[in-house]
Amino acid sequence: MLLTIDKVQKSYPGGRPVLRDVSLTLDQGQTLALTGESGSGKSTLLNLAAALDSFDAGEIILDGTALSALDDAGRAALRRHKVSLVFQQFNLIPSLTVSQNLSFHAHLAGCHDQAWSTHLADRLGLSDLLDRFPENLSGGQQQRVAIGRAMAVRPKLLLADEPTGNLDETASANVLDLMLSLVADTSAALLLVTHSQDIAARLDRRVHLAGGRIE
Repeated sequence: MLLTIDKVQKSYPGGRPVLRDVSLTLDQGQTLALTGESGSGKSTLLNLAAALDSFDAGEIILDGTALSALDDAGRAALRRHKVSLVFQQFNLIPSLTVSQNLSFHAHLAGCHDQAWSTHLADRLGLSDLLDRFPENLSGGQQQRVAIGRAMAVRPKLLLADEPTGNLDETASANVLDLMLSLVADTSAALLLVTHSQDIAARLDRRVHLAGGRIE
């Protein structure tokens, strides 16, 4: 089991509960869609799995490591080497070229592999765009760069929060195809937050959050 979320609880300051005894598991190489209405706790759960925030009760175990036992440095190391994130907003660095954005995460993690980066650029249809800057790319192209940057470290777990939310239907389908292909090739697990039932249907499993609970 790559990811285990066991009876996790999380409340906002003031005591308003966001997640209530949420439990789920994710195997290596498996893809899971997390659906639910706005405010149901989807993004909060993703942030907890990424060790970006702490939880109030329960436990999250990633690749044998209990997140509650990690200090800030341990959480940062986890995100550098085992977990990658893709967001609805592309979050590319505007002053860096496509090539530099693709390798940014891997350089930070100390695991940059030029051959793998070149392969990713080719798979993602970015080989002819490597010298361009983000402002010269379409939305779909920018999201492909973001996916390549995330996959450059060959993460064990890819977390994606509405990764196609800013894209049109054609670009959305293209981005999803590429993401699913890359996680399959690398045996990474994918936990993807989406409002789209069509996208959710393409993943191995689907979990629905409502009122901070899994239905």
